[in-house]
Amino acid sequence: MQNGAFYTGKYPNLFAEIGIAQNKIEQKINDTFNTMFFDPEEKIYFETDDDMAYMLDTGNNDARTEGMSYGMMMAVQMDRKDIFDRLWRFAKTYMYQTSGKYQGYFAWSVRPDGTKNAEGPAPDGEEYFAMDLFFASKRWGDGEPPFDYSAQARDILRHCLHQDELVEGGEPMWDPSTHYIKFVPEASFTDPSYHLPHFYELFALAADESDRPFWKKAAKASRRYLHICCDKDTGMAPEYAEFDGTPKKLFHEWEFYSDAYRVAMNIGLDAAWFNEDESLGEIVDKLQAFLSENTKLGEYKAYTIKGEPFDEPALHPIAIIATTAAGSLAAKGRYRLQWVKDFWQTPLRRGNRRYYDNCLYFFSLLMLGGQYRIYI
Repeated sequence: MQNGAFYTGKYPNLFAEIGIAQNKIEQKINDTFNTMFFDPEEKIYFETDDDMAYMLDTGNNDARTEGMSYGMMMAVQMDRKDIFDRLWRFAKTYMYQTSGKYQGYFAWSVRPDGTKNAEGPAPDGEEYFAMDLFFASKRWGDGEPPFDYSAQARDILRHCLHQDELVEGGEPMWDPSTHYIKFVPEASFTDPSYHLPHFYELFALAADESDRPFWKKAAKASRRYLHICCDKDTGMAPEYAEFDGTPKKLFHEWEFYSDAYRVAMNIGLDAAWFNEDESLGEIVDKLQAFLSENTKLGEYKAYTIKGEPFDEPALHPIAIIATTAAGSLAAKGRYRLQWVKDFWQTPLRRGNRRYYDNCLYFFSLLMLGGQYRIYI
């Protein structure tokens, strides 16, 4: 089956498939990047006077490992080493834990001045940091610490799997028996949107040699897990879930909500890069069909994974459009290209909730334009 870009070097371009000229695609990617990073009114990237920078969650006025690692991935994809290094220096200076049970992990939330809001990590930050750093190493080469990118990436992954061996009182981020990523190190449940099998395939090539078999198994396990946690009729994933796939209600009653939107995007990128499990596209087909046939574009609610709406609007409607469109890289259903067309016509979000929507918007733009590349 090996027809993903990792094997062929050819990245699918669905914008071209719907007739968008390549120069228009590249212009939109560049314009979006410039708006998010440099527009005085709309940016989410802020530089400091000490050669650092942070990505601001504009809805919560903090910097998160999620956003920092997203910003670094955007920078490496756009060949902006200057931005990448500023963000990484901030993360290592203010987020990296040098002592205690979280030593080697990153505090998931800090204020813009670097003061920690929390001590614990969020594993999706670590997995993105590691992938960012491996890509940076391949694209720009390793430098002096902390810019010895590949060594930094391997150290992060070493802690992710062996924290209990490396640090007194520490807990690993992956469950050793199921090979599933955990919601937080202490948890015995997961977040389906954290499952990135396409990253684990690459970790299996670049992590410590002794851990490479684990990462290969994790890729297979996460692909299987997406089948058991996503609803068989709607394709919706729960925001949090038990290891058996059952939705877990953690902070609210609704299940298909903010984190969960990323699952379709992740399935799309896994298909574009590796395409190891074509049946994952059926999840996206069901999601696209449900949303197309039961809602108006952008008028989304919070839902159960059965598609039952609550009287609660979706907090990130642009993110739903973007990520569901990105899932078209795996989909084969009747709505596949309509979602791509609708996303192309959708502008960036403005206002104080723009951070999350626009991060996923930019990733989806790269994916659908064939510009989210592997550097390993």
